[in-house]
Amino acid sequence: MQILRRMLEEGPDGFEGGMSAKKYMTITGASKATATRDLQELMEKGIFAPTGSGRSTRYQISL
Repeated sequence: MQILRRMLEEGPDGFEGGMSAKKYMTITGASKATATRDLQELMEKGIFAPTGSGRSTRYQISL
């Protein structure tokens, strides 16, 4: 996935504050529903670890 590659290239400090659905939408051009679904899938696969909840949910790469 494009977003994961970009986050890995930026390194642990590259996405200050983590990835959010809004950032994902801006980078990929995805709809809110697609962004939420994609981030959920990455979390379920153990690639992203969520912090916060609801609108303040952010995702960090699980290394």
